[in-house]
Amino acid sequence: MRISPIIALDFDSGQKTMEFLRAFDGDVNVKVGMQLYFKEGPTIIAKLKELGFDIFLDLKLHDIPNTVKSAMEVLARLGVDLVNVHAAGGRIMMEAALEGLDKGTPAGMKRPSIIGVTQLTSTDDRQVREEQLIGVSLEKSVLHYAKLTKEAGLDGVVCSVHEASIIQQVCGQSFLKVTPGIRLPESSTHDQKRIATPEEARKKGSTHIVVGRAITGATDPLAAYEQINARWKGME
Repeated sequence: MRISPIIALDFDSGQKTMEFLRAFDGDVNVKVGMQLYFKEGPTIIAKLKELGFDIFLDLKLHDIPNTVKSAMEVLARLGVDLVNVHAAGGRIMMEAALEGLDKGTPAGMKRPSIIGVTQLTSTDDRQVREEQLIGVSLEKSVLHYAKLTKEAGLDGVVCSVHEASIIQQVCGQSFLKVTPGIRLPESSTHDQKRIATPEEARKKGSTHIVVGRAITGATDPLAAYEQINARWKGME
């Protein structure tokens, strides 16, 4: 995907999505999550690809290996650029996901990149200890999942900005670190806990940033995008 910010299209219909995107040309990255994909299905992917957008299809698959493999075969045919699974599904599941992508990618087309979700940016240390019953810190849990994802042959992980630096040290600079939870200093945190600014993401080693409501909820979304993009690229 391009190095520009990935706009999270958290809308409940294709019509609202297309109305929002009128201000943008196709030279940006977008993320299609569960809400939009479950409402519109593959049709929305085809429309976005026709307009030239690079697409992160964010469905976070997590199931038995054969089911994930079969699902990835189907998703590979959509022509998206990036997909993901939950690293908590384990190495065998992630290897199966990669196998499904390879099998489903049409001849002559590039396989979508695939990343593993470590811990959600809404998760904190208390939840890791008390709800997931994991006996290590949040950071160590994220790093463990990142190592497991790399061992499975995937292209990178979803993590918060705060773990990007240590993951880069352990897994390498080319290993993707896709970081949600990006906010401008004046923005609300909403339901995310491990947040950061575009500048922090750049300095700590994120390879891609995902931005939702700071752009989609702005009075002038294009201006907000351009401001975030400039800060992300160190031009402001």
